[in-house]
Formats: sequence, C-alpha cells, structure tokens
Amino acid sequence: MTITAPPGAAPPGGPHARRAGGRPRTGPRGGARTAPHSGLVFVLPFLLVFGLFLVWPVVQGLWMSFTDSSLTLRDTGFVGFDNYAEAFGDPDVWSSLGNTVVFTAVSSVPLVLIALVMALLVHSGLAGQWAWRLAFFAPYLLPVTVVTLIWTWLYQPELGLGNQLLNTLGLESVGWLSDESVAMWSVAALTVWWTVGFNFLLYLAALQSLPATYDEAAALDGAGAWRRLWSITLPQLRRTTALVAMLQVLASLKVFDQIYILTKGGPNGSTRPVLEYVYDVGFTGYRLGYASAVSYLFFALVIVVSLVQLRLFRQED
Repeated sequence: MTITAPPGAAPPGGPHARRAGGRPRTGPRGGARTAPHSGLVFVLPFLLVFGLFLVWPVVQGLWMSFTDSSLTLRDTGFVGFDNYAEAFGDPDVWSSLGNTVVFTAVSSVPLVLIALVMALLVHSGLAGQWAWRLAFFAPYLLPVTVVTLIWTWLYQPELGLGNQLLNTLGLESVGWLSDESVAMWSVAALTVWWTVGFNFLLYLAALQSLPATYDEAAALDGAGAWRRLWSITLPQLRRTTALVAMLQVLASLKVFDQIYILTKGGPNGSTRPVLEYVYDVGFTGYRLGYASAVSYLFFALVIVVSLVQLRLFRQED
C-alpha cells in the first residue's frame, strides 16, 4: 500500500531533505546557490586591465622620478629627490605653472557663466529648440585638430576673419598668436568656443530637473522673471554650479592639446603650460626621470586644488 502525503504537506525527512541522487534543493525562489567567489571571475578582467594600464604606469612613473632615466641611456641610477629639488629651482617650471594658472583663470570663468546663460536661454522656450541645442553643443564634438585648424584660419594675420573685422571698424590688426600679451587670450577664446557645450549640457539637464512649483508660486505672488531667476532658479542650481566649476578648473589645469597644436607654447613660452613643458623635457630633452618628477609635482598640485574646492563646496552646502 502506497501512502501519499496530503496536498501542501512537507515531504518526508523535513523541509531540508535532499533530492534523489544527493543533489541539494534550490533556494526558495528556485535559484541555485553560487560560490562565494564567483563574482571575482567577472571583475578579474577589469582588474587586469586596470592594473596593467593604470596602476603599473603610475608606479613605474613614480619610480622613474627618483632616477636619472633617459631615452638615450639604458642604465639609469637612483638619484633620490634630486629631480624634485631641481624642479623647485627651475624657472621654466614656475613660468609654465604661471601660464597654466593664468589660462585656468581666463578660461574657467567664462566657461561657467556662458554655459549658464546658454542653458537659461534654451530652457526659457526659444523657438527652434533643436537648432539652438545643436549649435551650442556641436563644437564640443569636433576633434582638437579640426578646432585648431579652424581657429588658425581665423587668427591668420592678413586674411583671418578677426583682423578683417578689426580693419572694417577702423582698428589696427592684432597678432593673435604672435603677440605675447594676446596669445593666451586667443587660446582661451578657442577653448571657450570648443568646450562650453559640455557645461551647457550639464546646466540644461539640471534646469529640466528642477520642480516648477516654486517658480509658479512666485509668479502667482507677482514676482517678475528676473526676481524668480535670482531668488529661485539660481539658488537651486548651486550644486550644479559647484560641480561644473570643479570639473572646469581641473580640465583647464590639464590643458595641452590645443596650445601645443596652435602655438607650440609660443611666442617666447608665453602660452606653454606645465604639461607641455613635461613633454618637451621628456621627449625632446630625453630626460624622462626629471619629466616624471615635474609631472608628479603637478599631480600633487591638482590633488590639492581638488581637495580645496571640495572643502569649500561642502562648507557652502
């Protein structure tokens, strides 16, 4: 006689009884238990690539900064902190660092303010939204070589559009890339036109995520457009402004491409940033150890600037 269990009753042997053949039961949702280290299999390829192309170059470059490594010598010796001491006393390091700070100050402020104005104009409901967004963001999609080629034509002394406009207004021509007092401003103008689209996109996304209830309530109370902008919209964009400013300062500090292609650091080194000096010392002067020391000093400066900005923004919050 076969005895069957009533519907819903637990099988003989309790709820934890094994199936036939000794196989354990699955979990309450039918999923089999996974090994405790199975996630490492999925992370391991990323860890290998990360260690090979980021961690190892950083460690190797740091070690190189303590040696007299050169492209022309195979045997290099350990020199300790001599490269760092030389960097602190090198006037070219300080001049290139000053150029980097000037470029950061000249370019970062308009890149934040102009992006905010552009986002406010688009968010206000101008006709032809897609055309405005395309016009503001399209330059950011261009490669640096194309951008510098366009602006080289604009800055051309005789036939460039810039001097032609000045001559039309009765003003004298300007050496946009040959005058030491103007060259840095010329590079900053190129950078603003080229990269403002990214900041514009961040501001536009922030504006579209703001709740409309506060603005509508202020409008019902009789507040004008300017009052709503200064008292409601801009305060709500404080976190976005902090993020855009921090990202922009860090990006400006790391400038290299457009200056190297446009001016090669000239005239007379007036536009040469720190990273271009590192490139010149390492790959033109063949002093890889000294170039590594300068680059790590600049890296430490960038870290300090980032921490200071983060601290200031946290205090404001």
